[in-house]
Amino acid sequence: MSQFLQALKVQRWDDHRYYHHSRINQSLHLISAVSFLVAYAFLFIQPPVAALIAWLISMVSRQSGHFFFEPKGYDEVNHATHEYKEEIKVGYNLKRKVVLMAVWAGLPVVLWLQPDFFGLLEAHTQPSGYVLNVGWLWLWLGVGGLAFRVLQLAVTQSLYTGIVWAIKIITDPFHDILLYWKSPLYLLQGELIAKPEHLIEERAEHEAELARHQA
Repeated sequence: MSQFLQALKVQRWDDHRYYHHSRINQSLHLISAVSFLVAYAFLFIQPPVAALIAWLISMVSRQSGHFFFEPKGYDEVNHATHEYKEEIKVGYNLKRKVVLMAVWAGLPVVLWLQPDFFGLLEAHTQPSGYVLNVGWLWLWLGVGGLAFRVLQLAVTQSLYTGIVWAIKIITDPFHDILLYWKSPLYLLQGELIAKPEHLIEERAEHEAELARHQA
């Protein structure tokens, strides 16, 4: 278990240090995390509503931060190019996200043309039924996207890495709230990009924590 938790911390740290320099991106992740928790609650009440919240609020805010606000130049703090970070990303890099979001946007169109979605759903007769069916499709897309990337990682790296990544994704909303709750305050102070000294301090804290676990 300690080895698993350490691998989880490493993935979380790499994700944070490489892909979350923008305070706007961090603040959008905070919004995303809170709405994801609401979606988690709705999973036990109305699963399609949970998917609608997760995709329309959580995912849109989260991915907007990555696509539009996160710097894509050379990372001076981590000494890495944007291309290198895209190549080594464990989860969905920007190219994979484009495909995922294209499928997400296309599913409502397909459902409009095929109200029963090729016999997999009960055809909607009212607008509310259409919206709920979209929610069901997006719920399946979320589960499928998670499983697909785990299988990819199992083939390209290891099943262990894939499982750790899946747990990271599922628990990210809780972690992001703890990590980014101060980000809106930094924005109010005019800090659009995390200062290098902040990132260096975070790296030192992370390395010290890993050293304690390895001791």
